[in-house]
Amino acid sequence: MFSSFSALSGRGRAAAARLAAATTVSGLALTGALVTAGTAVADSTPQQQGGATATIGGLKTYGAAVVHGEDGDEQISAGLFEMSVDNGGMLQTYCVDLHNPTQKDAKYQETSWSGTSLVGNEDAGKIRWILQNSYPQVNDLAALADRAGAAGLTEQDAAAGTQVAIWRYSDGADVDAVDPAAEKLADYLEKSAQNLAEPEGSLTLDPPAVSGHPGERLGPVTVRTDADSVTVIPPADAATSGVRVVDRDGRPVTSAVDGGQVFFEVPEDALDGSAALSVQASTSVPVGRAFTSDSRSQTQILAGSSESTVSATATANWAATGPVPALSAQKNCAKNGVDITAANEGDEAFTFRLMTFEHTIGAGESRTVTIPLQEDQPYDFTIQGPNGFEQRFTGVLDCETQGEAGGDSVQTLSEPSPALAGDTAAEGVNLAETGGSSATPMIAGIAIVLLVIGGGVFLLVGKKEQHGTDARHRM
Repeated sequence: MFSSFSALSGRGRAAAARLAAATTVSGLALTGALVTAGTAVADSTPQQQGGATATIGGLKTYGAAVVHGEDGDEQISAGLFEMSVDNGGMLQTYCVDLHNPTQKDAKYQETSWSGTSLVGNEDAGKIRWILQNSYPQVNDLAALADRAGAAGLTEQDAAAGTQVAIWRYSDGADVDAVDPAAEKLADYLEKSAQNLAEPEGSLTLDPPAVSGHPGERLGPVTVRTDADSVTVIPPADAATSGVRVVDRDGRPVTSAVDGGQVFFEVPEDALDGSAALSVQASTSVPVGRAFTSDSRSQTQILAGSSESTVSATATANWAATGPVPALSAQKNCAKNGVDITAANEGDEAFTFRLMTFEHTIGAGESRTVTIPLQEDQPYDFTIQGPNGFEQRFTGVLDCETQGEAGGDSVQTLSEPSPALAGDTAAEGVNLAETGGSSATPMIAGIAIVLLVIGGGVFLLVGKKEQHGTDARHRM
């Protein structure tokens, strides 16, 4: 059994040589390759952790701000974005990623702070306080203006001032609002903010993968949600496979509440295989939840939510004998990589090699290992296990603001504009070039390649190529 892995360089670089090899060990092994970003991104599928999935629509309520940098002052737009939720709902968000562009019509997934730059930010909780104590959560502008001493505060001023206060904590930016009322609001919010805990997700399943033997109830899978209840959707082929979703006592389950547990009940005569269940609910997503995009669009944080559709999926894998893996993956910005959790509910151990290390997961054991990646690095790997089991994980590691990664400057807007990256027809936008300048979205770094030779895994290290020149603009 083996797993194939592609670690991709950032967008815009020339095609790199593909390095690949394979080996067979008991359970899993790792094959590494470096390929062009265009090839892998085109056929990849985003990793889903559960919650709301939405498409960004652009800035809707905004004013102007000025970022003070080493190269002078630059004026940009600052305010509220809107997103449309898949299968129903609307979200309002602010940016927590000042120096990155916003890609037009980018798809976003709700995620925990651990998958963003907020995980290492001691002031992340203050951002949540700002969100809960300013516009649009506080839509009484007169009262908000009175607290901030910001006479004449408009919706545009409130959005701009709130965004500026957030940038001061999310990016450590030296930034001011242009309008005096918006600037007074920003100062008030910055000085008053207190650290609050990260909000729980709108809907997740824990764990997202389970395994075992035919004739058993595989699980439990625990529902975590702020919705009143969730609808449980059984495997698509349940009628023919005989796999049922049940509770601990074997009763069929069609709905569940927070903390509820469900199981996959697999017939004793079932052939080795796998199945997936989904849960879905309608709820308001908690303020302060992060949203990221695998299209490398700037990270957002939730400021408001209508009643929205949220969902999550869990998988099960079973086999009569041998190792039976259950695999899941999650971005870990604290370790600059992707965590792979491998559990083995089989009756034999399985072993896999990850970089230069060999990991053996005994029967009934679980272990999490981390694949280190570069910032902005797309990844695409497929892990194959016994009995035809196969699971693919794709995404982009986006753990830093560009200010942290390379001190990039923001692009200049000659006047406030809700233009998006890729919308070159937008007016009032001065498109800055990238490449060797300070606006380069990815600094030169180290390209990591894993190569399997003779049963061993070797780490190859080399300088990344310089990016070609492209043009984009930011919010």
